Amino acid sequence: MSASDLTPPEAARWAARSGLPLAPDRHAEVAATADHIHAVVSLLRELDFGDAPPAAAYRVEGEPYDAAV
Repeated sequence: MSASDLTPPEAARWAARSGLPLAPDRHAEVAATADHIHAVVSLLRELDFGDAPPAAAYRVEGEPYDAAV
């Protein structure tokens, strides 16, 4: 476990500070989930998108623009 990993007691403390108290049996699962999310976000931050425009600027030619579902 690295120094940046969230421990179960820390997960419980952060959840309580956010107004979301956790049952004691959930501390480890929440810490593991938070660590996984942090790892994925860290990986995404390392990606170089170069000159790719934001998704809001992307338009597919020939595709109808209606909101019908």
